[in-house]
Amino acid sequence: MTVRAGREFLAIPGPTTMPDEVLQAMHRPSLDIYSREMVELSDSLHRDLSKLFATKGQSYIHIANGHGAWEAVLSNVLSRGDKVLVLESGRFAVGWGNAAGLMGAEVEVLKGDWRRAVRPDDVEARLRRDKNHEIKAILVAQVDTASGVVNDIEAIGKAVKASGHPALFMVDAVASLGCMPFEMDKWGIDVAMSGSQKGLMTPPGLGFVAANDRAQAVHKTADMRTPYWDWTEREGSEHYRRYAGTAPVHLLFALRRAIDMLFEEGLDNVFERHRLLGEAVRRAVSVWAEGQVLSLNISEPNERSDTVTTVLVSDDHDPIRLQRYCKKKCGVVLGTGIGDLQGRSFRIAHMGHVNAPMILGTLGVIEVGLNALQIPHGKGGTEAAIAFLGENVKA
Repeated sequence: MTVRAGREFLAIPGPTTMPDEVLQAMHRPSLDIYSREMVELSDSLHRDLSKLFATKGQSYIHIANGHGAWEAVLSNVLSRGDKVLVLESGRFAVGWGNAAGLMGAEVEVLKGDWRRAVRPDDVEARLRRDKNHEIKAILVAQVDTASGVVNDIEAIGKAVKASGHPALFMVDAVASLGCMPFEMDKWGIDVAMSGSQKGLMTPPGLGFVAANDRAQAVHKTADMRTPYWDWTEREGSEHYRRYAGTAPVHLLFALRRAIDMLFEEGLDNVFERHRLLGEAVRRAVSVWAEGQVLSLNISEPNERSDTVTTVLVSDDHDPIRLQRYCKKKCGVVLGTGIGDLQGRSFRIAHMGHVNAPMILGTLGVIEVGLNALQIPHGKGGTEAAIAFLGENVKA
């Protein structure tokens, strides 16, 4: 018996569901990559990416996923032997640090908690102890999709500034850009990076980097630079140099339509939509948690992200059974637990091209699975999400 006929729905934190308009934007002949139309397309995207990052700095588009964008950032501002400080709050900042280590940097992890956000006071204290300014860069993720945490990047930026330390402040915005506020210049961020496949609703394959003047100055003497990632090589008069060769034309058409959709909705509305849908998910999980099997991974309510929710499952139940049921019987794909939470959790994404029926449908399917598999849970989680939205989405 199955009720999964129809389009399978992705509730995973990337790649996310793509709007039909974005898919249609790619369904066209290719473009003369030397044409004025190609130059104008690139110019508009670089300009609007800087708007999304909220920076006056330069933006770059790399043919890569987020891991490639990590490498693009590191190779452009670090020299071999430089020390980087990684702010742990899950898996992804640590993964960025691991990449730095493989590239020749010295890596220190400021130990964190997979159930809490980075503490800005701890960052300031560590930087103050670095009297000789051996730390050259600080790495952190705004949202860690493994733990489900959102870090207060503004507060961390203030802590860096208060310490008087000159290290570059570098932020992974892969799971936040286009979904929640991000203020690169206002928050004192020197370099930010992101990817196409989450809040920007575009197929995987594009990585984005934005760099301010301070980062550009450091770049001039960085010795990890390689031809493919090098910002200087991207600045040539020949247009193809922006992409280190042939432009990813159809992905650029997709991105253009996706960004247009964000601006048409209005970024403030986009952020509020994510906040409301994220809270609806949390309301449902909080009710289910009354059964003493499920719980929200992030312990502090104000540290739970508006783009993904990580749900812990007690040791006597297997989250894979629930994921398998939701996918095979109902056509909803939940995110699996990763890193330290592998085999102990599942994840519900609520980012990008997502609305109330998609979220309520996902929650309803999870509740169907909890009932079918006789997993103890508080009753009425989906109803709690409905009630919250009914109270907060005004007529």
